[in-house]
Amino acid sequence: MVAPPRLELVTVQEAADRYLASVASQTVRGVLSATTQRSYVRDVREFTRLAGPGRVLDDVTGDDVDDVLLRYQTTPDLRFQDASRKPGGTGRSPATVNRFRQSLTRFFAHASREGWVQADPMQWAAPPARLRDGLRVARTALSAGSAAALLTVTTDDAPVGPARHDHDLRLRDRLVVALLLVLGPRVSELVRADVDDFSREPSRTRWRIQGKGGNVRTVELSPPLSDALEEYLARLRPVLLARRPDDADAQRALLLSWRGRRIDAQAVRALLRRCIDRMPDQYRREATPHALRHTTATLLAADGWDVKVVAELLGHASIATTGVYLDRIEGELAAAIRSHPLSGALAGVQEAGLRPHGAE
Repeated sequence: MVAPPRLELVTVQEAADRYLASVASQTVRGVLSATTQRSYVRDVREFTRLAGPGRVLDDVTGDDVDDVLLRYQTTPDLRFQDASRKPGGTGRSPATVNRFRQSLTRFFAHASREGWVQADPMQWAAPPARLRDGLRVARTALSAGSAAALLTVTTDDAPVGPARHDHDLRLRDRLVVALLLVLGPRVSELVRADVDDFSREPSRTRWRIQGKGGNVRTVELSPPLSDALEEYLARLRPVLLARRPDDADAQRALLLSWRGRRIDAQAVRALLRRCIDRMPDQYRREATPHALRHTTATLLAADGWDVKVVAELLGHASIATTGVYLDRIEGELAAAIRSHPLSGALAGVQEAGLRPHGAE
């Protein structure tokens, strides 16, 4: 029988630094994705600030964890430049708090294995908030009409955003919205994309997407999508790149800001909001990049594509995950009944004047 590790008194700051060094090592080895690493770093640093960096980690109790979670939930969500624009108030949502809680759970599990705490305080913390009660009712995906209207907005002659000529990013914004709607990538996958990730041949263009956990999938662009990519690469990207010729990351990046830097997820959300603001009233509704990912899945499934194909496109390891992305489409139940494989056979029986066995 292996003896438990001896307790080592370390401060919250020391434990966080050691744990994040382990996270960095796992990222280099491909066990964790760079996106997951950034999430852990952000959450553990925030916990360190809220719990007190000089405090002994073994002194942190379940009540202390609850206090940290409460203060985390009530602080402004820093992903929004203007906290008042955040739906549901300025604080963090239960989903965000639960993600933060999961980061702490992994941190303290590591601390227990290393002998930094005698017992994991997470087992005495309050249970996480429930995210859903029953079925999800609110629609996440855009309807086909709204999705088409959003694409149309990006092809208008009027600039989507500032009126200055050197800020005209229509070709980039059109490409961003089209990629999100047609291929459904995660926003992290989109902003991480490099030019070299695209294999551009005369007859077809393919995108090698670096997904979560180091997983890679290759998707083929439709001809109109390939044309939008080529137009952006030929006409706009060289202009943007010339503003930061010595930036090595910008040289690789597919999507650039008007300053010539690689764009981030916040910039994608901002340009999407600008596009939505210009949509016709009857089609306009709030949508995030993740909502466009839901839109891709829902519209493909509604068009008859197998869920396995949709799962492969989105980079899901399980079709159960893809099922969560599929929103109810008006009329789809009636359409399914009309197209049932036995509906035609039933009609044939009726036309032949046949009756079920035993009928008079």
